[in-house]
Amino acid sequence: MFNFDEASHKSKEAMDTMLKNYSAVTKGFQAIAAEAADFSKKSFEDGVAHVEKLAGVKSIEAAVELQTSFVKSSFEKMVAEATKMSEMYAEVAKTAYAPYQNAMKQADVPAPQFNEAA
Repeated sequence: MFNFDEASHKSKEAMDTMLKNYSAVTKGFQAIAAEAADFSKKSFEDGVAHVEKLAGVKSIEAAVELQTSFVKSSFEKMVAEATKMSEMYAEVAKTAYAPYQNAMKQADVPAPQFNEAA
């Protein structure tokens, strides 16, 4: 026979789990947005400073050297930031998947294997 109390309890557990998970995922996306905004601000400030330095250069050779250094530095910073952001997105994905993984364990269903190297 159908037990309304048990169904109500299970429903409440599911809702609590969903809300906790939603909160954690939202915090993850907020952290990603803050990181992106900080990186954009810093990149803009670096670009302005570079243009100011470039305006004071007296020779073509010095300008080329300064520009080359700036581009190399910018590229390295961008690669580092992309790596950091991809790790943040992976954490959000793991957080979002956690309740499903727990439910699969309880149901004794094998969880899919993710390639960590990718």
